[in-house]
Amino acid sequence: MKAHDGMYIDGAWRPAASGDTIDVVNPLDEQVIDRVPAGTAADVDAAVRAARAALPGWAATPPAERAARLAALRDVLAARKDEIAETVTAELGSPLAFSQAVHASVPIAVAGSYAELAASHAFEEKVGNSTVYQEPIGVVGAITPWNYPLHQIVAKVAPALAAGCTVVLKPAEDTPLTAQLFAEAVDEAGIPAGVFNLVTGLGPIAGQALAEHPGVDLVSFTGSTAVGRQIGATAGAAVKKVALELGGKSANVILPSADLAKAVNVGVANVMSNSGQTCSAWTRMLVHRDQYDEAVELAATAAAKYGSRIGPVVNAKQRARVRSYIEKGVAEGARLVAGGPASPSAQGYFISPTVFADVTPDMTIAQEEIFGPVLSILRYDDEDDAVRIANGTVYGLAGAVWAGEEAEAVAFARRLETGQVDINGGRFNPRAPFGGYKQSGVGRELGAHGLSEYLQTKSLQF
Repeated sequence: MKAHDGMYIDGAWRPAASGDTIDVVNPLDEQVIDRVPAGTAADVDAAVRAARAALPGWAATPPAERAARLAALRDVLAARKDEIAETVTAELGSPLAFSQAVHASVPIAVAGSYAELAASHAFEEKVGNSTVYQEPIGVVGAITPWNYPLHQIVAKVAPALAAGCTVVLKPAEDTPLTAQLFAEAVDEAGIPAGVFNLVTGLGPIAGQALAEHPGVDLVSFTGSTAVGRQIGATAGAAVKKVALELGGKSANVILPSADLAKAVNVGVANVMSNSGQTCSAWTRMLVHRDQYDEAVELAATAAAKYGSRIGPVVNAKQRARVRSYIEKGVAEGARLVAGGPASPSAQGYFISPTVFADVTPDMTIAQEEIFGPVLSILRYDDEDDAVRIANGTVYGLAGAVWAGEEAEAVAFARRLETGQVDINGGRFNPRAPFGGYKQSGVGRELGAHGLSEYLQTKSLQF
């Protein structure tokens, strides 16, 4: 799509306060494909004012009507699925097949789930001599990342709108075209002016202005734990609610009774998906020492098959970051069995699918989020040791457990300090709550739990 040269505010594309722009770069060939406005605090203020003005009307709109608008939004996104996939591929570098299957399809399912929830959720209930109401929290400032650009937008905007909130979105500066396409879809779906607003710009300028704005009642942020801490501190000073979906270092625990080949192959695929740019990726594979050598061989063979199948990482900075972690892994004594820091291509921000063996829990690559196609394989002695290693980071976002019997896997998973665990390759569920323990965040996204983040409770006693 061709970029808009303004901000989507109060139902129209309006000139930006500044003439500054941000280049949109295709990670495949490092070429500038378009430019979008670099928003300022003045743009954010205009968007928040529009959202505040629209809030009373949208909050008073019956849930069934809000559901109908969300259903219309879902249908528009579905009709533009191919365009969405092409746009994501152009600005993120994702292979087109993956963009179609995941980047375009998952947000459609999530939007549909909130259309249904808006119509079915009990916004009012009787509790003894009280009537308890769930009301919209107000104006939402949504700050989204680049790794799943449309999914992250829909996972925030759809529940906010279903709850009766109005929204100002500040998307990642690397993937603003997808956000502009979403704004077009909102407009086409007939969502009233001011209910959704879009400001493109840099995080330290537009994002910070949005987080600090006194007219914002809730800040919903997905991104790094470091930035999440800053937003949490800013919001805390104003006693403002936050929903934070942050980093991860998820463990993929393969118990001795599991189908080892299947668990390893699925685990490698999980890490390489989206070029490793997934906060919930199972970047630590834990294998019993008796099966360790076989697992390493299987993982190295599987990773080699992804050399020509994954796209680049998003930008030069991210490529340098991932390379530095690979180099640190080697320096700390981990053994490279696939990939490495050398670029597999003279053009584009590519990283070779990389697998480390002989990784110990204290190594940097076993503790810090890399956000690239890098897998660390660790040994464990028994289940207690595996639990200790799996829980031995500051993160707790996701994970996986494999076992011969489901009950064995479930019993182990219940011991993990993490928000979501896939059992024997369990499928993604757009209605299941997603979010983390510890420094992986605050709050939940998706399904009814995601809707509740945008509601506040009032009780009337009779």
